[in-house]
Amino acid sequence: MTNDFNRQIIEEFRAHGGRVGGPFEGGRLLLLTTTGARSGAPHTTPLGYLPDGGGRVLVIASAAGAPRHPAWFHNLVANPRVTVEAGVFTYEAQAVVLEGAERDRAFARAAEADPGWSVYQDRTERVLPVVALQEIPAGPPNIAAASPGAAIKAVHDGFRRELELIRKEIAASGPGLGAQLRMNCLTLCQGLHNHHTGEDAGMFPMLGRHHPELAPALERMRQEHEKLALLLQELQGVISAKDADPQRVLAEVERLTGEVEDHLTYEEEQLIPVLDGPSC
Repeated sequence: MTNDFNRQIIEEFRAHGGRVGGPFEGGRLLLLTTTGARSGAPHTTPLGYLPDGGGRVLVIASAAGAPRHPAWFHNLVANPRVTVEAGVFTYEAQAVVLEGAERDRAFARAAEADPGWSVYQDRTERVLPVVALQEIPAGPPNIAAASPGAAIKAVHDGFRRELELIRKEIAASGPGLGAQLRMNCLTLCQGLHNHHTGEDAGMFPMLGRHHPELAPALERMRQEHEKLALLLQELQGVISAKDADPQRVLAEVERLTGEVEDHLTYEEEQLIPVLDGPSC
C-alpha cells in the first residue's frame, strides 16, 4: 500500500514539475533516491523538506512517529551519496545526519513552522533524525525540461510557487517571525540572486552575441536585475531584524512578488521564442 502511494506521488511529481496533490499539496516536496543498504538497488521516496540555505535542505526521518527509522534513513547512513529531485532540478547530494545542538536547533525550527513534527516526536521514544542534504556542485543545472525555453519557464514557475508559499506562511504566522520562516525567505532571496547572476554572466552574453536584435530587451532585463537586487537587499534587512514584524515582511514580499512576476513574464515573452526557435 505504501509503495503504491509513493509510486503515485513520484509519477505525479515528475509529470508536473514538482507539483502534486493529496497530503503534499501546497508544500515543499522532494524526491530522495538512496542506495539500498542491503540490496544496493536505488530506492526513491517522496519527502517534505525544509530550506536551510547554503545549498542544502533538511529532511526529517519521522516515519509519522513510527517506532523505527524509515528505510531511506538506514540507506543513506550506509551510503551517504544520494540523488535529489527538487521541482525541475535533479542533483547529487551528500547526506549528513545532524547531531547534538545542531540537530536540536534544526528540529525546533521545523516544529515551530509545523507543529506536526512535534506530534510525530511525541508518538515515539526514538529521537527523530534530522538529515542535511548538501548539493554536490557538478556543472550546469540538470533541469527536467523538453527545451531551453521550457527550462526557463519551469525555473520561473518554481520561483512563483515559492513566493506564493512564503506569502501564505507569513500571513498565517503569529506576531513574530519564526526562525524557519526567516530561513525560507532568505533562501528564496539567495536563489533569485544566484539565478539573475547566472543569467547576467552566461545566458545574456551568449544571446547577445548570436541575436544582436535582442540588445534592448537584454539591457532592460539587466536593469531589472539591478532593481530586484535592491529589493532583495531591503527584504533581507527586514527579515534579519531582531523583532521583525510579519506584516512589514509580508508587505516587502508582496512588493517583490509584483516586480518579480513582471520581470519573469517579460523575460519569457522575449526569450522563449528565441531559445526554442530554429536559430538556437
